[in-house]
Amino acid sequence: MIILESAELQVAVSCQVGGSITRMTVKESGLDVLGEVPWPVTDEPIASGAARDEPEFLTRFTGGWPLLFPNAGDACDFDGAFHGFHGEGAVTPWDVVARAADRIVLSRHFDIVPVTMRREMRLEGDLLIMTEHLQMTGARPIEVMWGHHPTLGSDLLAAPIEITSGARKARVCTSHDLASNPLALGAEGQWPIVPGKTGPFDLSRPREPMASLAYLTDFDDDAWIAARRLDNKVAVALSWDEKLFPCAWLWYELAGNPDAPWLNRTRLIGIEPNTTWPAWGLAKAKQAGGTLLTLNPGDELATTLRFQAFTPTGPITALDGEGRALPVRIAR
Repeated sequence: MIILESAELQVAVSCQVGGSITRMTVKESGLDVLGEVPWPVTDEPIASGAARDEPEFLTRFTGGWPLLFPNAGDACDFDGAFHGFHGEGAVTPWDVVARAADRIVLSRHFDIVPVTMRREMRLEGDLLIMTEHLQMTGARPIEVMWGHHPTLGSDLLAAPIEITSGARKARVCTSHDLASNPLALGAEGQWPIVPGKTGPFDLSRPREPMASLAYLTDFDDDAWIAARRLDNKVAVALSWDEKLFPCAWLWYELAGNPDAPWLNRTRLIGIEPNTTWPAWGLAKAKQAGGTLLTLNPGDELATTLRFQAFTPTGPITALDGEGRALPVRIAR
């Protein structure tokens, strides 16, 4: 485990398993913002690079922030290869290319697809800036899914929260339907209100028990999503490049799944920019008409995500150009 620090944040990164961020603490308050899971997790990577199913993936999932690449969602056979649940990038080791107190650079040449990716994580005050550079090294086009799985939990969800976003629309998943799902399958609405099974449901104010999945789309000027404890003890704000990640998966697991290993005791919210929806893996997403990311020989792509963890002063309604929440304007 590698620890990065700025004056305002402490961040733990697991290079052995996916280069995932496993913990993020706001130093001023001592509060953690990423999720934790109530089951044992191993720090051994999956040698094959492919988790056979969700249960195997969960043995490596801490509730933090894994990368999803080149698959996201269900394991599947696709284009002559087996892709594990949530992809090779989330469960395999990454090489440390450079390291400083507030910065780390990781690299991996993928086994399942002909892609090399370089990832830099650096801290600037209360901001984590993640920059990724992808190079396609194969001789023929391939299709992939690329996304991120920041998972909120621990102290951030220890009190009621409010979720805000620059999204204009929300679509409910057509298949994720546990007994505690209050949303109407396949329903669409103007963020944050979608049709529910017993009437309109406000996605910005989740309540337990709840196990649901929705997709946020049609972002306003910038793609962003934020979560704030209503007592203003702690908040986070995530922004990203909408051209590469045109949707965000919004996953609620709030003590609403009785199956093992969840057992109605897991409290997580995923805010997940992605190239693709639905969240069913490459094969099913393509079959359902989802738009995959096509990589052609020689393609190089770069993108930057910004994640602020901080003590808020009130509702988060917009971010500035650096990815930080704008101060609340008080009416006079």
